[in-house]
Amino acid sequence: MSSGLLRLCHRDDIPEGAARGFLPLPGATRNVIVVNRGGQLHAYMDSCPHYRGGTPMAWRKDAYLDAEGGHIACHAHGALFDIETGACVSGPCLGRKLTRVPLSEAPDGSISVPAQVAGRAAQEG
Repeated sequence: MSSGLLRLCHRDDIPEGAARGFLPLPGATRNVIVVNRGGQLHAYMDSCPHYRGGTPMAWRKDAYLDAEGGHIACHAHGALFDIETGACVSGPCLGRKLTRVPLSEAPDGSISVPAQVAGRAAQEG
């Protein structure tokens, strides 16, 4: 694995139609949300843009999707976000987006993020 990357998980750790949160490093205050939709992985910082500094979005561990599994949901504000784009489609932050996190997948299925994501996770907490 490249030295500029931090391993989050294995592709198989995120079933189709599911979302999970991963801390990029121990001690980070924000998760990286990874959603598997149609075999594509999408990742965002766990930080609703409704308030400056963001708000964690899950009401319990890995509860990042709405009841239908069609959108990422901020359970603190009721906002819904498009899984593919991170754009707010309903709620108090219309016109804003979640902060996308680039993912890298190794041949063995390991999913990693750039090391600077750990710094962002620490700053947003």
